[in-house]
Amino acid sequence: MKEITSTQNAFVKQLVQLKEKSRERRKTGTFLIEGQREISLAIKGGYELETLLFYPELFSEESLHSLTKHPINLIEISKEVYQKLAYRETTEGVLAVAKSKINSLEQLKFTTKAPLILVAEAPEKPGNIGALLRTADAAHVDAVIIANPKTDLYNPNIIRSSVGCVFTNQIATGSTAEIIEFLKQKNINIYAAILQESVAYHTQDFTKPTAIIVGTEATGLSEEWRIHATQNIIIPMQGEIDSMNVSVAAGILIFEAKRQRNFQ
Repeated sequence: MKEITSTQNAFVKQLVQLKEKSRERRKTGTFLIEGQREISLAIKGGYELETLLFYPELFSEESLHSLTKHPINLIEISKEVYQKLAYRETTEGVLAVAKSKINSLEQLKFTTKAPLILVAEAPEKPGNIGALLRTADAAHVDAVIIANPKTDLYNPNIIRSSVGCVFTNQIATGSTAEIIEFLKQKNINIYAAILQESVAYHTQDFTKPTAIIVGTEATGLSEEWRIHATQNIIIPMQGEIDSMNVSVAAGILIFEAKRQRNFQ
């Protein structure tokens, strides 16, 4: 088994770039995963691991072998190297290099006649994206689509804030125009959460093929969604402001659809 003790090691420097630079993740088609739970979810989600790195004071070699049954490149690292690579202070001492997925609209596969899809347009904050993915996982939606993404899905902040749900959801990205065309080709009803020309969300039938579209709190959804929506919907609010956190709004809408479907 290989051992790396120096933070000046060339491979360690490459991993730091993977952690910090979206450009490097896109160029190599790989990304860094931190934590036993997140790595386990990635494996379960069909992600291919290239390398496992572990700090033996926190994570034993025995635990490493129980994490994955497939032959893989194993590297023991020192405390200094682990601290250089780890994004969090309280993880179990294990990291993995994994291959990215394509995440294209064409890759999406629906196993039900009435899929339920969550679409988020141009979310900027990794914390919000992570919360949306956690909501989608909790509701077991058929897919999550990110329109006009501002960051790549394998940003360590997204992996961390989603507690690994970036690996448990079927995810695709595309432009707003591409996604609208995709949904129309699949005969999926579009319900856009937008103030203009809207009706209360609970008056709609979400038991048919449904895509629920949410935008950012700052700018909302683009005009394209208002024009092409099957119906614009609104969450009636009784306070002084007219918006709420995007993940909260998505949760309300998605779980109304699940309620109508008897949580199927």
